Amino acid sequence: MDSSASRAVPFSEESEMLAESALHATVPQGLYELTELDVLYEQNPATLWTFMNPEQRPSFTPGMLLDFEAWQDLIEGGFGADRLPLRYLVLGSRAPDVFCFGGDLDLFQRLIRERNRDGLVEYGHRCCRILDRNIRTLDIPMLTIGLVQGAALGGGFEALLSFDYIVAERQSTFGLPEIMFGLYPGMGAHALLSRKLGSAMADRIIVSNETYTAAQLHEMGLVDVLAEPGDGVNAVRDFIKKSERRHAGLVGARRATKQVWQLELAELNRITEMWADTALQLREQDLKVMSRLVAAQARLAERTAAA
Repeated sequence: MDSSASRAVPFSEESEMLAESALHATVPQGLYELTELDVLYEQNPATLWTFMNPEQRPSFTPGMLLDFEAWQDLIEGGFGADRLPLRYLVLGSRAPDVFCFGGDLDLFQRLIRERNRDGLVEYGHRCCRILDRNIRTLDIPMLTIGLVQGAALGGGFEALLSFDYIVAERQSTFGLPEIMFGLYPGMGAHALLSRKLGSAMADRIIVSNETYTAAQLHEMGLVDVLAEPGDGVNAVRDFIKKSERRHAGLVGARRATKQVWQLELAELNRITEMWADTALQLREQDLKVMSRLVAAQARLAERTAAA
């Protein structure tokens, strides 16, 4: 794959965007100081663009989770009624050809070998808390948009399911590979896919280890907008432009959908606790498969850094 096509370059004149962001003294400055998240605020329309910029593997490492927790706290405290307006929240990735590989498999295998259930549960609960807050849009009347320009696997795919809309470039791929090493996705896939597609289709996706194209997920209704390679940011801009006059209705419709879901954080937490118990049953051969995936992710990260 030509990584230049999917490299996340959010704006052709990003220096101008940074300058515009700096003019907004009311934007929480902590957003610009996050280690693994690049943030830009665009006034018209009120949009916060965020791009994951991982220091190591493009996965949800503890460092990345820490940034996401701070990111959500800062947005919740700095935007909304009687504060800086925020109508759209966009999350993408700067890792070439990758949105996110999901959970920190290196951490998982170490915790499993140590028989550290508490550590697994703590990690899962942190992910579920971030997911739940995103589903609830931080109690701000905004629309959340996931921008995918590469592979979204495991927890990366799960995270996208918590967004109101997904814009994906055609070369993007999606999958839940956990079953290949005897596990299953434990941070939202069952709850969200079952509500979006029904339990039978959710189970098929979760246990098949199949890789899906953006076009296939668009046909299923999970991807809302298909973009050509390299045109994802423009597609998001077009989507926002078309959504502006309907913004209140779209926000209300999404809130109504989530009310029907009746999805509570407690449900997500119970599933991740079941996931932790299953993880502790993995065999050595399963952990070796996990190790090979970690090594492959590390090699990709090294190539990205070299580029």
